Amino acid sequence: MARESEKIPTSRVRRTATVASLAATEAMKQFGTRAANVARSEQASDEAMARRQLETAKQIVAALGTMKGAAMKLGQVMSFLDVGLVPEQYREEFQHELAKLRDAAPTVSFKHMRRVIEEDLEEPLAELFDAFDEEPIAAASIGQVYRGTLKDGREVAVKVQYPGVATAVRADLQNLDMILRLLKRMTPGLDVKAIAEEIRERIVEELDYELEAQNQRALARIFEGHPFIVVPEVLTSMSRERVLVSAYVSGVGFEELKHRPQSERDRLGEIVFRFFLGCLYRHRQFSGDPHPGNFLLQEDGRVAFLDFGLFKRLDAGPVELELAAQRAVVEGDAASLHRLLADSGFLPEPERVDPKHLLAFVEDAIWWYTTADETVELTPEIATEVMIESSDPRSSHFREMRHQALRPEHLFGRRMEMLTLAVLSQLHARANWHRIAREWMYNDPPVTELGRMEAEFYGRTGVGASG
Repeated sequence: MARESEKIPTSRVRRTATVASLAATEAMKQFGTRAANVARSEQASDEAMARRQLETAKQIVAALGTMKGAAMKLGQVMSFLDVGLVPEQYREEFQHELAKLRDAAPTVSFKHMRRVIEEDLEEPLAELFDAFDEEPIAAASIGQVYRGTLKDGREVAVKVQYPGVATAVRADLQNLDMILRLLKRMTPGLDVKAIAEEIRERIVEELDYELEAQNQRALARIFEGHPFIVVPEVLTSMSRERVLVSAYVSGVGFEELKHRPQSERDRLGEIVFRFFLGCLYRHRQFSGDPHPGNFLLQEDGRVAFLDFGLFKRLDAGPVELELAAQRAVVEGDAASLHRLLADSGFLPEPERVDPKHLLAFVEDAIWWYTTADETVELTPEIATEVMIESSDPRSSHFREMRHQALRPEHLFGRRMEMLTLAVLSQLHARANWHRIAREWMYNDPPVTELGRMEAEFYGRTGVGASG
């Protein structure tokens, strides 16, 4: 028992010591690098900062790897995002470090997981299920997923939270400010206090599987009968704070899908793009975790999307602001973009930001679906460049970025968009992403087969822009 509990450490003192010493060490190293850069050539300076970025990223991974709650989950999100944090020549080395983190899920015996199920559902396992496989079919940072068969013969997926993980998450959240201050050196346009509060809210929500069940039910209703998107049904009567039971779905996973023929990867990429960004702009609610492990290609060609713990709902105002900003980029309207972002608090000192520079900055972050009216094959190199230009000290817009502030209500939307790009880049998916996005930016008619199928579905179901 002691050994298992050690897998999910809850001591804030231990965690704080790890992260605080890391932040202090990195602060001195970054300062030293910048000071030495004055005497270096531009190329040598860039190379030195690139190495420092790698060291910072690796040490963040190392610190996150000592935690099994919220910070661990943030780290696992990074584990497949092989873009942006470090330059291309160091990517393989960085991926090696991230792989260690990805595989570092807690080891908890089924005896203890069984206790969680029976405590929450208030019945012995044998009374609840006709069959139950004690070997998990999936693992996450805060729980495991099992396969079972109900008494009526239905196959289900049973998501169970690790015992003690809620305490670990709350301890991690006490350290979140320190981690974000470290990350701020890599992404200077970060309002640490506001962003930390938003992250805390979303991650605390993830601890409540009843809330996740509500999220999943909401999207299951929206996509019921959809031609190529499936959200599994939730069994409400068997879902509690630490246990979530939903219909079992099977399919082909991401690692195999990456090696499918180009046409299949293109189709999958368009579906992923439509699901994640379409949910935000059509329905104002979306899954914030476009992780490759969270979708499966089924035999009938539909894609099943899973895991709705990290979820965000938005009012109409923030969504319309994003769409208006995208339209300003499409139309090259620097003045309108500047006014929109200034009025909404993205530019604390708008007079210090040149509208043309601002337009160039935003376009470099979203050009692939706003101004590129052509077929674009998304690649890791493109995703890397987008990440760098959006949020990295190596960005050509670094000076402009210092006078901008990301509003916390938009954080998870931007994160979702960036992670979606990362997934599409690993698929090397090709499409005219601009023409697809125009369906929600301008209410244009669809130009792809999937778009026409989806338009027919929405016309039939009457699901409006607000879901």
